[in-house]
Amino acid sequence: MHKGLLTLAFISTLILSGCGYNTLQSTDEQIKASWAEVLNQYKRRADLVPNLVNVVKGFAAQEKDVLLGVTNARSRVGGIQVTPELINDPDAFAKFQNAQGELSGALSRLLVVAENYPELKSDANFRDLQVQLEGTENRITVARNRYIKAVQEYNIVVRSFPSNLTAMAFGFQTKPSFTVDNEQEISAAPKVDFNLQAPAR
Repeated sequence: MHKGLLTLAFISTLILSGCGYNTLQSTDEQIKASWAEVLNQYKRRADLVPNLVNVVKGFAAQEKDVLLGVTNARSRVGGIQVTPELINDPDAFAKFQNAQGELSGALSRLLVVAENYPELKSDANFRDLQVQLEGTENRITVARNRYIKAVQEYNIVVRSFPSNLTAMAFGFQTKPSFTVDNEQEISAAPKVDFNLQAPAR
């Protein structure tokens, strides 16, 4: 009896190790780690927003619509309950991505408005916040790329034979990934104008 149980355990170990179970576990853990870093960088950006809005408000209080847009977009981001299950729910993931995209757009509009105020652009606090925001946006891009790669590796395992059988047996499903909102804009070739006037001498 004891020998039979040992044999069964040994055979089960061989079956599980050859069917992708361990790979599913490790790639799933990589997704969780990558996702945590994405959230960390998005939180860092959200934390910068109130200070940025306050500095701009001090120089450009009349830009109420833009300032309100940033504040509202940040509020929508903060209103989404981010749980570990979010990365398993395509609809919740899309809602999260849309909210972050709205905040990105609102921040871009705020920085464009800032160009119209030389005093604001020369303010040390504004310059510092702008540098921090640019650095954070770069970190977000890196974190998102790592997450996309982790999801891609995991989804390949979930869909490939014979690991797809293990995935079905243990309830592993494909996970959503980030998409590009303005895919058509990005795929369009940029317009280049070589008819620039030479500087006066």
